[in-house]
Parts: sequence; C-alpha cells; structure tokens
Amino acid sequence: MCEALSIQRSGFYAWLNQPKSSRQVEDERLTGLIKHSWLESGCVYGYRKVASDLRDLGERCSKNRVARLMRQESIRAQVGYKKYRGQYGGKPAIVANNILDRNFSVAVPNQAWVTDITYIRTHEGWLYLAVVLVLYSRAVVGWSMNARMETELVTQALLAAVWRRKPKHQVLIHSDQGSQFTGYEWSDFLNAHNLKASMSRRGNCHDNAVAESFFQLLKRERVKRKIYPTREHARADIFDYIEMFYNSRRKHGEANNMPPLAYEKLEEFKQKSV
Repeated sequence: MCEALSIQRSGFYAWLNQPKSSRQVEDERLTGLIKHSWLESGCVYGYRKVASDLRDLGERCSKNRVARLMRQESIRAQVGYKKYRGQYGGKPAIVANNILDRNFSVAVPNQAWVTDITYIRTHEGWLYLAVVLVLYSRAVVGWSMNARMETELVTQALLAAVWRRKPKHQVLIHSDQGSQFTGYEWSDFLNAHNLKASMSRRGNCHDNAVAESFFQLLKRERVKRKIYPTREHARADIFDYIEMFYNSRRKHGEANNMPPLAYEKLEEFKQKSV
C-alpha cells in the first residue's frame, strides 16, 4: 500500500509513531469528561448542557469545541417524537380567563403553577400522565398516572402539589380547556384549596408552553421510541425521570442552569441570609 502511494515504508511508520500534539492530548482528555457528563445525564444532554457541566468542573472550553468533540464520537442529545393533537369538540362547561397570559416568569415559587396531560404508549394500552409544574423553578411538584383520562387524573396531580407545597397564599393554576379542567369537579376542587383558575385560549398550545415543553423533554429524553411492556413499567420509569433526574439533577435554563429543586433551595438560602 505504501509503495502504491509512493510513500517510504519507514517514513509511514515514523509518522504513525510520532507523539501526539498537545491539542490532541487535550481533546482526548476533554472527550473523556464529555462522555462522563453525557452518560451521567442518562445519554440525553446536548452540547450546551455538557459544556455547562464542564464549566462546573472548572474546565475552560467553548461550546463549539464540545459540539465538535461530541460529533466526532457520535454523541448527541435525544430528539423527541411528534405529538398528534385531537380535535376539539363540544362546549366547555366552565371556562376561566387567560389570567396568566404567557407571563411564564414569576418572582416567587408558589405564585403560579401550570398543569397538563400527555400520553405514554404501553403494550397494555395508553398510560395518561398529568403534571403540575412551578413556573418559578420549572419543578414538577405534582403528578398522577392512570389508564383513563378523567378528572380524577388531574385532581390527584394537583392534590399532590398542594400537599407537597402547602401554599400559604392563593396560587394561580393554569391549564388548557380540556374537559378535565372545565367541569364542575375541577372548579369545586380549586375553590376548596384556595386555587384560582387560568386557561389557555381554545386550541392555542403556546398559552401553556411550559407544560408542553416539559412533555417534550420527557418524551425526547426518556420515552422516545419506547413501548413499555406494561403500564407499571412505564410508571416506574416516568417516576424515575421526574423525581430522580429532572427535579434533582437535570439543569434547566430557566432555573439559572441549575436543577429546579437546587435552584429553589439556593434562593431560599439567599432570602434567609438577607
């Protein structure tokens, strides 16, 4: 092969055995740290989150360099799958005004929450998931899963949030106009727990973009292309994602690039120190 290319065999082996440049050595070291960060994230982080992890370790490297090294190793973030939306039909029983009005940035933890429902595929059929998120930190503070998409699914998620946070003041709870949120059962539950309803305009998913964004993350980072054998398998995996990864370990841009619960703890500490 060397002769066909008009290359001296001795020169070829000398080239193979030459020492690596300092740049190559540094790239290999960084690649090891990148792989560790990516694996620790459950193989879901993209180059921005990985670069943030490296900065936390005291490394000085650009996002572009991290992106290049990840491409070389075929390391990439998970990409979600398309969500198919059904048709709206019938007239909602009780519709609240859009009080939130896309004001997704709030100053205190329990001022406003958002809620929504999504579906997870299993071999037993659909598993429906309802979540409640705190706008302040994007933490999931209530969730519920059931084989049927009824009002109890969302009230159980909200009850978990109320029990977990025990808010001292009225909380705004924003949802879409799905039938689970516009019935009298939902309205009575809000009144009984000092919660005030806010609802998206009909058919406008951007009015509840924070909940939609969480579901996109969940499906992209955990359940993409999965069909769980049973609903119980799905429950266990989704519980692990929410409580063991998303709330406590996953960095979130809206939480100062910290895990949601860690961000809340830090702000609470700052307030006590004032």
